[in-house]
Amino acid sequence: MNRHAGPASPSDTPPVPEPTYAERARTLVHLGRAGTLATLSRRHPGHPFASIMPYAVDARGNPLLLISTMAMHTQNLQGDARASLLVAQPDWAGDPLAAGRVTLMGEARPVAADTRAAARAAYLARHESARYWVDFDDFAFWRLDVTDVYFVGGFAAMDWVTAAGYAAAEPDPLADVAGGIVTHMNQDHADALVAYARVFGNVEADEAVMTSVDRLGFKLRVTHGDRRHSVRIAFPREVTTAGESRTVLIEMLQQARAKGGA
Repeated sequence: MNRHAGPASPSDTPPVPEPTYAERARTLVHLGRAGTLATLSRRHPGHPFASIMPYAVDARGNPLLLISTMAMHTQNLQGDARASLLVAQPDWAGDPLAAGRVTLMGEARPVAADTRAAARAAYLARHESARYWVDFDDFAFWRLDVTDVYFVGGFAAMDWVTAAGYAAAEPDPLADVAGGIVTHMNQDHADALVAYARVFGNVEADEAVMTSVDRLGFKLRVTHGDRRHSVRIAFPREVTTAGESRTVLIEMLQQARAKGGA
């Protein structure tokens, strides 16, 4: 059978640590600014109706929506509160099926009066331009109370995440700086990435491209001859800031060179 797979590895090799699916789902939702909201159509009963929806999140990761009474999705929600929000990995330039995405399922209802101020502050912190219409009489804040989560991290990485697990998780501490780290490493340190792949990934590599980074490590897309696959490499210790990532990556490069990886 033809399967997507990396290079064979010894059965006694421990898996490289990485964030849980719950953490990765929270990180994706944290990074996103808009998703696809699916409601149940009133015009065509039982039929899904999808629309683009900007959102913010509350402390538990529940999406906060600012929607008009004139919008079709609002009318749908007034008839049936069940809905889902699909959030895809932002700024993905490769194969969309290899990108991360998460579907949040739940019920959407107007935000209660005693939490409206908090919802307003959270939303405007994410969408400053909404200040021009946030106080219009026909706009109101709604919250999607998440009851189940389905996470896809790319090929062969997918599973359900409980609502409790999702709510308890935190976005990755590198989430807001990861893009800059990835861009910097790919543009300025291509040789270092090859060294990491050879020494810490234990794979042959002619070229390596960093595709993601988080507090526990990073992923490389490795090319050797006509073969291309991914390998995950662990940091020697947890990293929580851009400065810490730079320090650790330099240390790892020095170790790799000492072992003849470059």
